Amino acid sequence: MLSQAAKLKRIALDLLFPKWCVGCGKEGSFICDSCFKSLLRIMPPLCPRCGKPQASGILCANCVSWPAAIDGIRSPFQFHGVMRKAIHQLKYRNLRAIAEPLAGLLSDCLTNHCLPSEVLVPVPLHSKRLRERGYNQSGLLARELAKLTGLPVVDGCLIRERLAPPQAKTQNVKERRDNVADAFTCRDHRLKGSQVLLVDDVTTSGATLDSCATALKGAGAASVWGLVLAIEI
Repeated sequence: MLSQAAKLKRIALDLLFPKWCVGCGKEGSFICDSCFKSLLRIMPPLCPRCGKPQASGILCANCVSWPAAIDGIRSPFQFHGVMRKAIHQLKYRNLRAIAEPLAGLLSDCLTNHCLPSEVLVPVPLHSKRLRERGYNQSGLLARELAKLTGLPVVDGCLIRERLAPPQAKTQNVKERRDNVADAFTCRDHRLKGSQVLLVDDVTTSGATLDSCATALKGAGAASVWGLVLAIEI
């Protein structure tokens, strides 16, 4: 529940910096009601590991032979249309304020799927990329999600120590997995025995989340699930 001061501050900010829909440009919110209805939702049955639609509800063909460390990945939307635009605005256009409503969508997804979670861990950027961008979009989402769920954010334990080309530049699942293999490490054992919920903006193959999970479980995490805004299908 927002305090009266927080409500007044939000009203003042909305007056000074009005929100525009990233989909159609309509004033009032970052995703208007009409554009929200157009979002492509991911509905069950799902592959229990990668979280993509799977008619049988069992492991999909890509996951059957995947010795994954990640326990599973869940997402509310496909990386398409208005959701793609929203994530691009957050990630590349410095629209940090959109992290708040997007985290609300993650919170709803977490409630629907009841994922085991004691702590939130944002997928980290390499220090060079963080300096270039100025912020970690996954960190913004995790902090806003923490406000809604009461779960603590643990930042700075999981780090990205190897810089690799962006996953979007890879050609296939094997290249994606090779690209991020051993890219992450845990600098301490703060998360030993914890049920970790990794937070990110988008995933395609799950390779980045799985590489994070490998590092976290190597440092003693009891379980690692991924929660992302969108999956590219």
